[in-house]
Amino acid sequence: MSVVRKKFVCQNCGYESIQWLGKCPSCGSWNTFSEEIEKKTKTHQISSRKHEVKSIFALNNEKLKIDSIRIKTGIKEFDRVLGGGLIQGSIVLIAGDPGIGKSTLVLQAVSNIESKVIYVTGEESLEQISLRASRLKIKNENLFILPETNLNLILEIFEKEAPSVVVIDSIQTIYRDELDGSPGTIGQIRECTAQLMEFAKKYNVAVIIIGHITKDGLIAGPKALEHIVDTVIQFSGEKNYSFRILRAIKNRFGSTNEIGIFEMQENGLKEVENPSQIFLAEREYGSSGSVVTSIIEGTRPILVEVQALVTPSGYGMAQRVTTGFDLRRLSILLAVIEKRLNYKMSQNNVFLNIAGGVEIDEPAADLAVCSAIISSIKDIPADSLTCVVGEVGLGGEIRGISNLEKRIQEANKLGFKEIVTPVQKINIKFSDLPIKIVQVKTLKEAIKEILE
Repeated sequence: MSVVRKKFVCQNCGYESIQWLGKCPSCGSWNTFSEEIEKKTKTHQISSRKHEVKSIFALNNEKLKIDSIRIKTGIKEFDRVLGGGLIQGSIVLIAGDPGIGKSTLVLQAVSNIESKVIYVTGEESLEQISLRASRLKIKNENLFILPETNLNLILEIFEKEAPSVVVIDSIQTIYRDELDGSPGTIGQIRECTAQLMEFAKKYNVAVIIIGHITKDGLIAGPKALEHIVDTVIQFSGEKNYSFRILRAIKNRFGSTNEIGIFEMQENGLKEVENPSQIFLAEREYGSSGSVVTSIIEGTRPILVEVQALVTPSGYGMAQRVTTGFDLRRLSILLAVIEKRLNYKMSQNNVFLNIAGGVEIDEPAADLAVCSAIISSIKDIPADSLTCVVGEVGLGGEIRGISNLEKRIQEANKLGFKEIVTPVQKINIKFSDLPIKIVQVKTLKEAIKEILE
């Protein structure tokens, strides 16, 4: 016997209520509640239930080693973010803005897999997928396309065909007959993902789910969706730039610090093996307000250009505009410059840009930002072959940073003659590298070295 119960679910965060609400108490969104019908089946408790006895395994059992069951996609940047490849029996969620290249990336990745792959398309027709595959020059006899949105029919085909990897493009178009909500609603996304997880664990199949994000940059659907899956990957990039960044937000089988960088071209996404060289390719030498710094993304050092433009403010309130850098962090650095170096920053507009569409979220770029700002104020260009790294404290001191050796080696590899660093221990000999290493203690000392 089944009992029908109605509930109202917020389509933004998944909050449930027994009555309709204008404003969601959880996320604060207005007019996001929709009615859903939940059917529950009454079951009688059986005291003499027989439990299935399961086997136990030793922790060091070779069958439990993850690396032995990884599926390589052949795309090094994609495999690096995953932790070495796809794991059998796992679910990977790839989210990003519409038109950023999620479907292109996944199609290129699964086209290199030698075992059977089924690509479920709910948004595009067979002709559209075929046209894209032709443009990407994909020829794989083990790759099959399934144009279907009914999850029950999809799972039947999966069980019949026994693939090793399946792709769902996208989860917002998949639905189950048992649920009354339309595709894309909170209930449908949650239940369909849970059903796919059960299938993946039961048949030891790697599942890749493509999802959209909201206008706020969050993954569309309930927050429980991110808890269900094993790996959450964000595919992002500025529409005005051709570069795309693949970053793991959650990864049960690898690190979340790794990133993959791609360049969108006419024939698909191309891996960027040396991102430092790409980001510095259009740099203008001898221009004031331009300083090169080294950031760390995962285990990879990347050299990027920090650009600053300082102009007198003709209004009562000076402007602070940043691209790729935290605005609050910029305000702190401007206060340090004004207090420790006696520059009247409150009377100037400051525009800061990280070239190439890269976002910096580590304090190791503080010294480069301060140097670029002061270079623009004085209209004195910094040496084009000097790299600058270091964290700036509130007292104007230059603090130590992590992975300094990697940053020095990357700058040396790209032909820089000098690198300005904090005073800290370096595990490499100065004589082993042709690059000159200059260690500074204060911001005033660093500016004197960089600009004078």
